Amino acid sequence: MKKVLIIEDNENNRYMIRFLLEKFGIDTIEASTGEEGVAAAACQEPDLIIVDIQLPDINGLEVTRRIRGSKTGNDIPIIALTSYAMSGDRKQALGAGCSGYMEKPIVPEEFIARIRAYLSNSMGAKDNERFDR
Repeated sequence: MKKVLIIEDNENNRYMIRFLLEKFGIDTIEASTGEEGVAAAACQEPDLIIVDIQLPDINGLEVTRRIRGSKTGNDIPIIALTSYAMSGDRKQALGAGCSGYMEKPIVPEEFIARIRAYLSNSMGAKDNERFDR
Protein backbone atom coordinates (compact mmCIF):
# COMPACT_ATOMS: atom_id res chain seq x y z
CA MET A 1 0.00 0.00 0.00
CA LYS A 2 1.29 3.49 -0.87
CA LYS A 3 2.09 6.00 1.90
CA VAL A 4 1.62 9.76 1.63
CA LEU A 5 3.10 12.21 4.12
CA ILE A 6 0.82 15.20 4.71
CA ILE A 7 2.65 18.23 6.11
CA GLU A 8 -0.13 20.66 6.98
CA ASP A 9 -0.68 22.78 10.09
CA ASN A 10 -4.45 23.19 9.70
CA GLU A 11 -6.22 20.27 11.36
CA ASN A 12 -9.31 20.54 9.13
CA ASN A 13 -7.20 20.48 5.98
CA ARG A 14 -5.23 17.47 7.25
CA TYR A 15 -8.48 15.68 8.00
CA MET A 16 -9.90 16.35 4.53
CA ILE A 17 -6.71 15.27 2.73
CA ARG A 18 -6.40 12.16 4.92
CA PHE A 19 -10.08 11.30 4.32
CA LEU A 20 -9.72 11.57 0.53
CA LEU A 21 -6.50 9.56 0.41
CA GLU A 22 -7.65 6.81 2.75
CA LYS A 23 -10.95 6.53 0.86
CA PHE A 24 -8.87 5.45 -2.13
CA GLY A 25 -6.71 3.01 -0.20
CA ILE A 26 -3.69 5.23 0.42
CA ASP A 27 -2.07 5.21 3.86
CA THR A 28 -1.23 8.55 5.42
CA ILE A 29 1.39 9.93 7.77
CA GLU A 30 0.80 13.38 9.25
CA ALA A 31 2.96 16.25 10.44
CA SER A 32 1.70 19.64 11.63
CA THR A 33 4.99 21.53 11.37
CA GLY A 34 7.80 21.71 8.85
CA GLU A 35 10.35 20.26 11.26
CA GLU A 36 8.07 17.30 12.03
CA GLY A 37 7.58 16.80 8.31
CA VAL A 38 11.30 16.73 7.55
CA ALA A 39 11.83 14.19 10.34
CA ALA A 40 8.89 12.05 9.19
CA ALA A 41 10.14 12.06 5.60
CA ALA A 42 13.51 10.75 6.77
CA CYS A 43 12.25 7.94 8.98
CA GLN A 44 8.90 6.96 7.40
CA GLU A 45 10.05 6.86 3.74
CA PRO A 46 6.75 7.95 2.15
CA ASP A 47 5.94 7.37 -1.50
CA LEU A 48 4.76 10.98 -1.90
CA ILE A 49 4.73 14.15 0.18
CA ILE A 50 2.09 16.88 0.22
CA VAL A 51 3.44 20.05 1.84
CA ASP A 52 1.60 23.22 2.73
CA ILE A 53 3.63 26.32 1.89
CA GLN A 54 2.58 28.30 4.97
CA LEU A 55 3.67 26.40 8.09
CA PRO A 56 4.16 27.75 11.63
CA ASP A 57 7.92 27.12 11.86
CA ILE A 58 9.73 26.73 8.54
CA ASN A 59 7.85 27.22 5.29
CA GLY A 60 7.08 24.47 2.82
CA LEU A 61 9.81 25.61 0.43
CA GLU A 62 12.46 25.15 3.13
CA VAL A 63 10.90 21.80 4.05
CA THR A 64 11.25 20.75 0.41
CA ARG A 65 14.88 21.91 0.22
CA ARG A 66 15.76 19.97 3.38
CA ILE A 67 14.06 16.81 2.17
CA ARG A 68 15.72 17.10 -1.23
CA GLY A 69 19.07 17.51 0.54
CA SER A 70 18.61 14.29 2.51
CA LYS A 71 19.81 10.84 1.50
CA THR A 72 16.38 9.56 0.49
CA GLY A 73 14.68 12.78 -0.58
CA ASN A 74 15.56 13.00 -4.26
CA ASP A 75 13.18 10.33 -5.55
CA ILE A 76 10.06 11.24 -3.57
CA PRO A 77 7.48 13.37 -5.41
CA ILE A 78 6.70 16.48 -3.36
CA ILE A 79 3.52 18.41 -4.10
CA ALA A 80 3.22 21.99 -2.82
CA LEU A 81 -0.26 22.91 -1.63
CA THR A 82 -1.21 26.51 -0.85
CA SER A 83 -4.17 28.77 -0.28
CA TYR A 84 -2.04 31.88 -0.69
CA ALA A 85 -1.49 31.55 -4.42
CA MET A 86 0.35 34.56 -5.76
CA SER A 87 1.98 35.23 -9.08
CA GLY A 88 5.30 33.38 -9.19
CA ASP A 89 4.49 30.95 -6.35
CA ARG A 90 4.37 27.94 -8.67
CA LYS A 91 7.77 28.84 -10.09
CA GLN A 92 9.22 29.27 -6.58
CA ALA A 93 7.83 25.91 -5.45
CA LEU A 94 9.19 24.07 -8.47
CA GLY A 95 12.50 25.91 -8.07
CA ALA A 96 12.73 24.71 -4.46
CA GLY A 97 12.39 21.11 -5.65
CA CYS A 98 8.66 20.45 -5.63
CA SER A 99 7.42 18.04 -8.27
CA GLY A 100 4.04 19.74 -8.51
CA TYR A 101 1.91 22.61 -7.26
CA MET A 102 -1.77 22.75 -6.32
CA GLU A 103 -3.94 25.55 -5.00
CA LYS A 104 -6.52 25.32 -2.25
CA PRO A 105 -9.37 24.79 -2.13
CA ILE A 106 -8.81 21.45 -3.77
CA VAL A 107 -11.30 19.76 -6.06
CA PRO A 108 -11.49 16.21 -4.67
CA GLU A 109 -11.71 14.36 -7.99
CA GLU A 110 -8.84 16.32 -9.54
CA PHE A 111 -6.77 16.06 -6.36
CA ILE A 112 -7.09 12.28 -6.19
CA ALA A 113 -6.44 11.87 -9.91
CA ARG A 114 -3.22 13.86 -9.66
CA ILE A 115 -2.02 12.10 -6.50
CA ARG A 116 -2.72 8.68 -8.01
CA ALA A 117 -0.87 9.67 -11.17
CA TYR A 118 2.21 10.71 -9.19
CA LEU A 119 2.05 7.52 -7.12
CA SER A 120 1.69 5.25 -10.12
CA ASN A 121 4.40 7.12 -12.00
CA SER A 122 2.21 6.69 -15.06
CA MET A 123 2.61 10.29 -16.12
CA GLY A 124 5.69 11.58 -17.88
CA ALA A 125 7.31 14.85 -16.83
CA LYS A 126 5.54 16.77 -19.58
CA ASP A 127 2.17 15.43 -18.47
CA ASN A 128 2.88 16.50 -14.90
CA GLU A 129 3.84 19.96 -16.14
CA ARG A 130 0.50 20.15 -17.92
CA PHE A 131 -1.27 19.55 -14.61
CA ASP A 132 0.91 21.96 -12.65
CA ARG A 133 0.24 25.16 -14.59
